[in-house]
Parts: sequence; C-alpha cells; structure tokens
Amino acid sequence: MADLYLLFNHSLTRQQEQSAYQELGVRHIHKPPPEIRRLWAAIPPRQKELRPILTPVFSWMDQELSPGDFLLVQGDFGACCLVAEHAERAGIIPVYATTHRQAKERHTRHGQVKIEHTFEHIRFRRYGR
Repeated sequence: MADLYLLFNHSLTRQQEQSAYQELGVRHIHKPPPEIRRLWAAIPPRQKELRPILTPVFSWMDQELSPGDFLLVQGDFGACCLVAEHAERAGIIPVYATTHRQAKERHTRHGQVKIEHTFEHIRFRRYGR
C-alpha cells in the first residue's frame, strides 16, 4: 500500500483525509518536515528560476518517498510543475485536490460588496491526466 505525502500550505480537511484513504487507498498521511513546510510556504515571487530554491524539496522527496507513493502538491504554479515532474520521474504519483466553489455575494450599507467563498472537496486528480 502507498502513503500520501503533503506538500501544500493548508491542513487536510476531514473530507480530504477520508478521500485519501478511500479514493487513493493510502495507509498513512505524512506532513513534510518543518523546514520543507517553511520553504514551500514562502516561495519568493521575484525569483526568476525556482529549481535551485527547490533543491531541499527534491532531496526530501528522494529520501522519504517511494515509487507508488502519492504526493499532494498545491501552491506556487511553477513550483508545483517542477515538483510534479520530479515526482513522475521518481515513480511518485503527484496529485492535487479538486473542489466545487460556491460564492455568496452580500452588499453592505456602505456600498461595498463582500464575497464569501465556500470550497467543497470533490476528489484528487493526478497531474497531467
């Protein structure tokens, strides 16, 4: 059985956790070490090339994940693409969460519009499929 490793800036919802066990059939869910979480949460937007910055992420993946494991990757688009490519080459299955989004719009007394978004987890989808 495979494990699921997380590389994103949120906590799994109860629904996502249940989906991981049922849909993906994983046996364990793992968070990355704190230094990887900090790096992933602070990808510098002005950085021209991301590959050098992601070296610690690639090393963590190479050391901790095994072929057939799942990696939930969400965050900076460019970083996600590079990590998903690295995962595929290593036999790791990169996935992302799909959601259904509902928006509620409310007009205030002061002429402002407030919008509240509610996201519902639908499924995990493999990158590139």
